[in-house]
Amino acid sequence: MFKINTNYQKLPGSYLFAAIGKKVREYSAAHPDKKVISLGIGDVTQPLAPAVITALHGAVDEMASAETFKGYAPDLGYEFLRKAIVEGDFASRGCDIQPDEIFVSDGAKCDCGNIQELFSLDNKVAVCDPVYPVYVDSNVMAGRTGTYDPKTETWSDVIYMPCTEGNQFVPELPKETPDLIYLCFPNNPTGSAITKAQLQEWVDYANRVGAVILYDAAYEAYISEPDIPHSIYECEGARTCAIEFHSFSKNAGFTGVRLGYTVIPKDLKCGDVTLHSMWARRHGTKYNGAPYIIQKAGEAVYTAEGRAQTMAQVAYYMENAKTIYNGLKEAGYSVYGGVNSPYVWLKISGSMNSWEFFDYLLENANVVGTPGSGFGPSGEGYFRLTGFGTRENTIEAVERIKKL
Repeated sequence: MFKINTNYQKLPGSYLFAAIGKKVREYSAAHPDKKVISLGIGDVTQPLAPAVITALHGAVDEMASAETFKGYAPDLGYEFLRKAIVEGDFASRGCDIQPDEIFVSDGAKCDCGNIQELFSLDNKVAVCDPVYPVYVDSNVMAGRTGTYDPKTETWSDVIYMPCTEGNQFVPELPKETPDLIYLCFPNNPTGSAITKAQLQEWVDYANRVGAVILYDAAYEAYISEPDIPHSIYECEGARTCAIEFHSFSKNAGFTGVRLGYTVIPKDLKCGDVTLHSMWARRHGTKYNGAPYIIQKAGEAVYTAEGRAQTMAQVAYYMENAKTIYNGLKEAGYSVYGGVNSPYVWLKISGSMNSWEFFDYLLENANVVGTPGSGFGPSGEGYFRLTGFGTRENTIEAVERIKKL
């Protein structure tokens, strides 16, 4: 008789955004006359940049000719894209990253989950709280998190690093020593960011205790303040303790196109074993690469035209975030984020918990957001709204909330 991975049965409820989708579908079916505006899931709404579209068309035409047709992609990704990434995201910021330390994939979400295959199950994981659910849930699936306590909504073998008003939503170094540390800045869901000096403290700590930082830089394109690092490799010593994940979803609108990459420096070792070589073996064995067409589209993001066009889209979403932030602040809410991030983190007033506030907004304003408790116990009492909607819907949603 076959056996299943029983760790899946340990997961409480469904995936956060699946639960939200179900609630919205049920409400819309019962109220077909209501226009529901979603500021919940972090999906983009603007079309792909013209430079990207041109590159896509050109690559499709190449696939129609025997002379330019492409089959399987190289394991790490095409060199033209990896070189563009190094120049555009790292060399220009003084980071020592080489093209063969870049692993192109179909998105950061998969890589954030799959990377843990490199590590033993008895590694201790530390996460910010609140946190992007994938970090915790994928470790549950692997069997690394221990037992779940429904009262505290925590896992026995996970180190939680509370991010609250009291510490400006920036985690403090944990008292218990972790082996793997998940950091995401600018942060999803709180919208907080940390300075280079603050990030350097984490790098120094990880090198001191022998931990690996799994650094999610999916929102680095939204940074507007000068002292906020775009990459952990801007910090001295990061090459020996950090893996970094990048996504084209938020900086270039590739949520439906799918492209990302992971950086693993060759200096990152466990004894004599490099994690770079392990990930290269995993990548080559389990993955056939992002399509040539999509990688050509990714290369276009780094052209002068592509950079200007995608940054204009980022500015569009940040203007939406500013509209949400200012509008809710005027309405008397305490709000955070929205400066270096497209996310606004709203503090719920009164006695409602975050799911009750979700229902309240849906029923009374027909606006969808994300309950903070879905990101972890420290998210209770908060609510995430995103700037990824259209300008018209964002303005209308804010006006609806202000009238409550």
